[in-house]
Amino acid sequence: MFKSVLVVCTGNICRSPVGERALAALCPHLTVTSAGIGALVGKGVDKDAAAVARAHNVKVEGHAARQISSEILAMHDLVLVMGPEHRQYIRENFPHASGKTMMFDKWERDEGIEDPYLQSVEFHELVFAEIDKSARSWAKRLG
Repeated sequence: MFKSVLVVCTGNICRSPVGERALAALCPHLTVTSAGIGALVGKGVDKDAAAVARAHNVKVEGHAARQISSEILAMHDLVLVMGPEHRQYIRENFPHASGKTMMFDKWERDEGIEDPYLQSVEFHELVFAEIDKSARSWAKRLG
């Protein structure tokens, strides 16, 4: 049984914090956090990602981006990545965690969720819909 989930993207300011908070809201029995493979350390959620999340009642306030590390990975039972490049990064840099790493959209397309950073608000909406659908699919499986 999983007790903790780490959600990973690139900068830890768009996809992973939104995925973290969406999944945490659906699975209050789990500890859900996020990190980035090239994190903009200390930065909050991107303004467009935050606005779209808030419009869908996903609260992202208080987030501070952090860089993925061996210590962070060790604290989580499951690692959900937003793209194949994130899975590859974990395989290459943290091979001990590759067995517990899966795609965030595994139960949907299993191809990854595109990065909306510096894209239109409409694109952020599309990405949010994918994140929300994938979070709901994981929530069904995580209890």
